[in-house]
Amino acid sequence: MPALLPMLASPTRSVPSGEQWQHEVKWDGLRTLVTLTADDVRLTSRNGNVITAAWPELTAAPSGWGTAGETVLDGEIIALNDRGLPDFRVLADRMHVRRPALVARLAAQVPATLMVFDVLRLRGRDLCREPLEQRRSILESLDLAATGWQVPVVYDDGAMLLEATRLQGLEGVVSKRRDSVYRPGERSPHWLKLAHRHRGTYVVGGWRPQVGTRDRLASLLVGEVTDGGLAYRGRVGSGISGERSRVLADLLAPIVRAESPFADDVPREDATGTTWVEPVVVVDVDTHGRGYRRLRQPSFQGVRSDVTPADLATGDR
Repeated sequence: MPALLPMLASPTRSVPSGEQWQHEVKWDGLRTLVTLTADDVRLTSRNGNVITAAWPELTAAPSGWGTAGETVLDGEIIALNDRGLPDFRVLADRMHVRRPALVARLAAQVPATLMVFDVLRLRGRDLCREPLEQRRSILESLDLAATGWQVPVVYDDGAMLLEATRLQGLEGVVSKRRDSVYRPGERSPHWLKLAHRHRGTYVVGGWRPQVGTRDRLASLLVGEVTDGGLAYRGRVGSGISGERSRVLADLLAPIVRAESPFADDVPREDATGTTWVEPVVVVDVDTHGRGYRRLRQPSFQGVRSDVTPADLATGDR
């Protein structure tokens, strides 16, 4: 029997309004289906891989679960970064680990939580054809105490939630029709997702060439001015092509230096082949979410000739 796959949301440019929609926080985590039987809890990823061994703290079955039939829940594994925000990259060190001793150590260092937002099957009863509103009512009636799982709140006001998640630095909003059925493995127009993008100002510390060339600038390594120096925030390649690449190469050519200007270590995969530059050029970058140690899906927007690194140190942007 093929693995059950989660239903996916379609991208949207605006949060829908109206009584037929309910809205949830979009979690920056690992999508997971949870299958419970009388004596087993199994976690599977969105592509059907069994990942139970990596998340032992999430495998405690709800109390008094009983013995009748199989239950399947849909949710997202999350973990918080050092700024208190759900961050997929915090999970990265745990996702592929299976050695029990290392798994236990990482679980203590990076504890995870499962946000459960749907129920597909309950003790053998298929609920996929039931409307979301009914499935949600069933989910909220379950006793998930002492599992490490939570049922996140849903909201009627999508515009309010969009603004609240933007201000809090959360990933975005998922909007779902209350009458939507669950179609495993499909991307549905009845579930819509809107992720925030934020614009930030960063200092260029180096550049990397296009693969197969030495001098065709393809990406920038950028950092954030902090009290401890220039903190590495990631590599930006999207938005740099054609004339922009040539202009940036000319701008950076006179300020090449021998060593990295970043105060912290740059990952080897980013540092290899990089030409380091003096940290004096400031650029604007659009990024997916904010409050993360590394930029997510960054896109180059332009050079800020009106701002210096010293301005960024004083908060003058």
